[in-house]
Amino acid sequence: MLPASNRLRRSDDFRRAVRSGRRAGRRAVVVHHLLPGPGSSAEPARVGFVVNKAVGNAVLRNRVHRRLRAVMAAQLPGLPAGSLTVVRALPPSGSSSYEELAADVQGALQRVLTAPVKPASAPLESSPQQAAPQQAAPQQTAPQAAPKDGR
Repeated sequence: MLPASNRLRRSDDFRRAVRSGRRAGRRAVVVHHLLPGPGSSAEPARVGFVVNKAVGNAVLRNRVHRRLRAVMAAQLPGLPAGSLTVVRALPPSGSSSYEELAADVQGALQRVLTAPVKPASAPLESSPQQAAPQQAAPQQTAPQAAPKDGR
């Protein structure tokens, strides 16, 4: 079970992690992970889950949610302090075993945690196609039909 201090509850936090964080997908899950900003390292890592109706009926969704919570409780010590993580269950998660879900979550987490950070201020390299100015092709217009009322 995840401690209350490690649960992601506010929709703004979910939205921020999904929109601004890194994403890695596997067969049964997609993991969104937002690294902490400056000054937020005093907060614990927080985790949230999204299991929608495409996964299955309520019993199946709750089972997937419980399994994902258990997997993330084991992964919690490896997450950076202050980080936000959202685990989104995909429809195949309903038929996945605990071991398959754990492998998918671990693989996706490993990818988002070890992905290189791209510097925002790095200049873009221009390719030969970008360097040459592109000329617009002349557009051909079809002759317009005369109005039916004879004008």
